[in-house]
Amino acid sequence: MGIDGDDSPAVPRIAFERRGSGPPLVLLHGIGHHWAAWLPVLDLLAARHDVLALDLPGFGRSPVPAGGLPRDMAGVVAGVAAFCAALGLDRPHVAGNSLGGAIALELAAAGHAASATALSPAGFCTPRELRRALAVLGLHRAAARMPAPVVRSVLASGPLRSLAFGMIVARPERLAVEVAIADTWALRDARAFRAVARAGRRYTFAGVPTVPVTVAWGTRDRILPHRQAALARSRLPDARHLDLVDCGHVPMHDDPELVASVILETTGGRPGYSPAPTG
Repeated sequence: MGIDGDDSPAVPRIAFERRGSGPPLVLLHGIGHHWAAWLPVLDLLAARHDVLALDLPGFGRSPVPAGGLPRDMAGVVAGVAAFCAALGLDRPHVAGNSLGGAIALELAAAGHAASATALSPAGFCTPRELRRALAVLGLHRAAARMPAPVVRSVLASGPLRSLAFGMIVARPERLAVEVAIADTWALRDARAFRAVARAGRRYTFAGVPTVPVTVAWGTRDRILPHRQAALARSRLPDARHLDLVDCGHVPMHDDPELVASVILETTGGRPGYSPAPTG
């Protein structure tokens, strides 16, 4: 784990996990999560890429910038792009989930990425759907603030752990206790959660990437439901659009091999990617 940047608005200090070698690939998590969301696929991707899994500013171990959080998506994108440039990463491949998926698409549209893979990305829902998603995550965050012994006791129980994470993943019974606890603390301690949620209430994706793009949606996503993939298809007709069958909102836990394959096909690390319009 490293942390780099200068804590300025231009180049925020960002914590990250780095593994592997090859063309750079930057991984971006969702709201309230942390870089460890990518652990199930990290080594699979690191076999082909120099992989950096980031804690976005105000999440995980990354501090809130001294000058405050960016006010909009453009500011977030500029900060991530500046951070990558400071590390000498010239137009890395990017992949993201949820909020991170939206950032990945925006980086691609702004010319900062060689390719983008977006897993259940934000930016393709109605205002009502977004309010519901944020309300569900807010309730999860409130529950995460229960006394630590209570949280540990609840998550140690298989049925209760499945109940707690059933909105997040499609197969919560596969989630290890220590992973569930770490994710719960990440959500509880997400200093940027409220500000990012508030700033994102009016966000929609409207960019036009010219690099290879894949949008992949979990068919059992209960946070940003699979029906939102239809709008993504209409706004990104030249992208590759895939269903992640039987996967939830954070598909890396549900089917690591499938998710890694989708990302590697997009980056060119594995044969099989051919962008084509979808009907």
